[in-house]
Amino acid sequence: MPTATMLEDLDRQGFALVEGLVDARSCVALAALFDEDQLFRSTVDMARHRFGEGRYRYFANPLPSEVSDLRGRLYPPLAGLANDWSARLGLPGEPYPSSLAAYQDRCARVGQCKPTPLLLQYGPGGYNCLHQDLYGDEAFPFQLTVMLSAEEDYEGGEFLLVEQRPRSQSRGTALRLVQGAAVVFPTRWRPMAGGRGWYRATIRHGVSTITAGCRTTLGVIFHDAA
Repeated sequence: MPTATMLEDLDRQGFALVEGLVDARSCVALAALFDEDQLFRSTVDMARHRFGEGRYRYFANPLPSEVSDLRGRLYPPLAGLANDWSARLGLPGEPYPSSLAAYQDRCARVGQCKPTPLLLQYGPGGYNCLHQDLYGDEAFPFQLTVMLSAEEDYEGGEFLLVEQRPRSQSRGTALRLVQGAAVVFPTRWRPMAGGRGWYRATIRHGVSTITAGCRTTLGVIFHDAA
């Protein structure tokens, strides 16, 4: 995994594409877990809550080994950039620790103990409204989405990022992910340099409408939920 390039892209443009993060065989195996009820702690019907159209399921502990390994491997380099961003903005609070286990202890101290990695699945007409994945006071600044479906499995369904800068119109980015690729992006905001120093640009993400087929992704969030 080209960690240096990932961090440079995140810092420069507010997101990073990581090709080949998960191999095709593992993508198929992970997508097949969606129907294994015993693996999940919660299932959300998006239409019921006006979040969009589709379903997502939060894994229960213990997480599948590939999900756990991916989460633990990506956290340390991202924590370093998270601390850099906090320093630029002069944010109060303790630095993010260098290991995911230590960060999970920090989440637990504020009552956030439920795992947040999830599978998301959409059929024709499915979509996900622009949102942020926040589950309590503690939130890690980065998360990622991994495409599990092959390109021929669905049409439409671009990954969307919208950035809102103060006193400016929103900027949108639409990404078509290939199987096994991931997009790493800010959970809430990213620092931007302005005439009076650094400020926060708010980030939201979503999924455009699926016009045919089935789209399945893995979401990896590092902070736990209350």
